[in-house]
Amino acid sequence: MDDNEKPKPMGQVIQIDEARIRDHLLGEMVRGTVEEALNAMLDAEADRLCGASKYERTEGRKDTRAGS
Repeated sequence: MDDNEKPKPMGQVIQIDEARIRDHLLGEMVRGTVEEALNAMLDAEADRLCGASKYERTEGRKDTRAGS
């Protein structure tokens, strides 16, 4: 390319919006954390209602299998 030639336009070029990516990742991280906390609360409530922890068998725990 000579010094007198102008560069040709490149057309569409991929642009990365780092702020948008960072916001998306942060939002996903917050959503995941909230989901984990809610699931832990639901598991604890289910354990309390059943009278046993997950996979734990006690005499007081009702058998919830279908057909029993």
